[in-house]
Amino acid sequence: MSVTQRTWLKGDVGGSWLVALIVLTIVMVPILNLAVPVESPLHISTYTVSLLGKYLSFALLALAVDLIWGYAGILSLGHGAFFALGGYAMGMYMMRQIGDRGVYGNPILPDFMVFLNWSELPWYWYGFDSFAFAAIMVLVAPALLAFVFGWLAFRSRVTGVYFSIITQALTYALMLAFFRNDMGFGGNNGLTDFKDILGFSLQSDATKNGLFVCSGIALIGGYLLCRYIVSSKLGRVLVSIRDAESRTRFIGYRVEHYKLFVFVLSAMLAGVAGALYVPQVGIINPGEFAPLLSIEIIIWVAIGGRGFLYGAVLGAILVNYGKTYFTGAFPEIWLFMLGGLFVVATLFLPRGVVGLLSARKSSAGGNNAVSSTGSVADNAGGVAGKETS
Repeated sequence: MSVTQRTWLKGDVGGSWLVALIVLTIVMVPILNLAVPVESPLHISTYTVSLLGKYLSFALLALAVDLIWGYAGILSLGHGAFFALGGYAMGMYMMRQIGDRGVYGNPILPDFMVFLNWSELPWYWYGFDSFAFAAIMVLVAPALLAFVFGWLAFRSRVTGVYFSIITQALTYALMLAFFRNDMGFGGNNGLTDFKDILGFSLQSDATKNGLFVCSGIALIGGYLLCRYIVSSKLGRVLVSIRDAESRTRFIGYRVEHYKLFVFVLSAMLAGVAGALYVPQVGIINPGEFAPLLSIEIIIWVAIGGRGFLYGAVLGAILVNYGKTYFTGAFPEIWLFMLGGLFVVATLFLPRGVVGLLSARKSSAGGNNAVSSTGSVADNAGGVAGKETS
């Protein structure tokens, strides 16, 4: 295989444009915010910088869902849980950084623990005074939950709507648990009133721009990783599982292992998205576990284009921008406006926005979407034959 054939974005025109646009954005937005005078029409406000950073975090979350739904056929309605766990891990680190600057001046216990008369820090908060430990937990906590849950579900061959229901039940159970004050995560109010991260004030314009740039870099890295996976042999097997799971299992593949791997990886990406989201919005509470968020993520992917990685990114940004616009322009009817957008997209854009642009392209040439069930399964069978010969 030549070097050019190994290029991750080879044949991915939409992805190449997406990466280039994100790079341009993370370069220009900080310049227009920090270097351009406020009175200039080219100036971008700090609020807009944080808003764009939030959009990029959501785009990474949508990318994680599209990896398993668009390519492996695993419809998860519980990815909000992995997103929230990553957010809580980062929130716990920032709570520990407050120290004696809190309302009660306790250098060890967060304010909500002092208010609830906790006498000592719970054992599961140990280590979160270190950013390195928190960064590891951003990945480990969602990965561990996804591994245990996925191993049990895939081993039992739970698929389709049944898998969707139990993932939704999982995130709902976690939401109820985190609402409890005795869990040690802030209860209904969650974690908030953060001061700084890595010693940089969260109120500083430079810090907000830094977080925005980190969100953009994480999104590019996540996209390249997902693109590498779906354009590899592993990706072909995943699509084969999506289109013909029984046949893929029959020709010798351990389907549950492939599903478990991609499910855990997707959960880790969702955790990173949550960790980037929290310092930019300044709060994390059990509401992030709500099943409604997980369902909304599916809508982002569907509107952008399931099975098109750049479509998931585009869908997340478009829908969240629509929410921001409608809540400001039509505060009383914004839900109806947003609902109408979903209905129109469902009726007239069944393959999503990018599906219209890619309708004339053949799926056999290594594009993001694969539509030929037989050819994919035969391809996987050919690979299996080579391995067993």
